[in-house]
Amino acid sequence: MDFESLKPNVVSLLSDPNLERDVKLKNLCQFLSNSVTYYDWVGFYFANHEAKTLHLGPYVGAETDHTIIPFGKGICGQVAESNANFVVPDVSAQDNYIACSFTVKSEIVVPLFVNGKNIGQIDIDSHVLNPFTEADERFLEFVNQEVAKLF
Repeated sequence: MDFESLKPNVVSLLSDPNLERDVKLKNLCQFLSNSVTYYDWVGFYFANHEAKTLHLGPYVGAETDHTIIPFGKGICGQVAESNANFVVPDVSAQDNYIACSFTVKSEIVVPLFVNGKNIGQIDIDSHVLNPFTEADERFLEFVNQEVAKLF
């Protein structure tokens, strides 16, 4: 996957002055899902630090019941506490995984920082076992750096 070729599109999608932030984020999710064959569910969760919960933001993919996730629960909840990327090559081998669908085989979650504070994350599920590489991590870090400019 040539992530470098996707970067200009990410910047362009997020810089459209005529669109509200959530529309830009939804468009970004759709672009990532369409551009990377193994990105089957792409979405954002945003933190409520007072309540210690994550709240589902814009996403594309199958509907999810996981609209609010407590810090520490599941992969997303763990990233809310660790402030570190979390790559799960095989969700069936993960003890603290919140099952979304039997079709999900792997997951990657990358925190979103604004002024040094973890305000949320991008979450990607794949129907493929172990597709995520360091290149995915670096690309999604770039995506989140661009998204952070919206806040």
